[in-house]
Amino acid sequence: MSEKIFNIPTLTARRQALRNNATQPEQILWQRLRNQQLGVKFRRQHGIGNYIVDFYCPQCKLVIELDGESHFTTEAQIYDEIRDAYIRSLGLTILRFTNHDVTQNLEGVYEGIERAIHEHL
Repeated sequence: MSEKIFNIPTLTARRQALRNNATQPEQILWQRLRNQQLGVKFRRQHGIGNYIVDFYCPQCKLVIELDGESHFTTEAQIYDEIRDAYIRSLGLTILRFTNHDVTQNLEGVYEGIERAIHEHL
């Protein structure tokens, strides 16, 4: 019997809450990722195992994470390392950008995502 890895039902309410309360940088980036503007479909607040990632493209096996202030504590960095190791163990690629990157250099973030997509297609 195979274990369900994506969007496990116990996290459905949490995923919906995160989508409904997206940060401003998440909203900004989502406007550039939605509706296959880069030629691939992205999902937001997508469950992978017991974790919820900000954006996920199944076709490219690409995870995009936006890091706000809470990610810069020692505890958060340790948690992110464990989480990233699990996600990478599934053969997925992770791109991390800071909220500041999105608000101050959206074109640079967008170009980085485009490069990653082209590498995976």
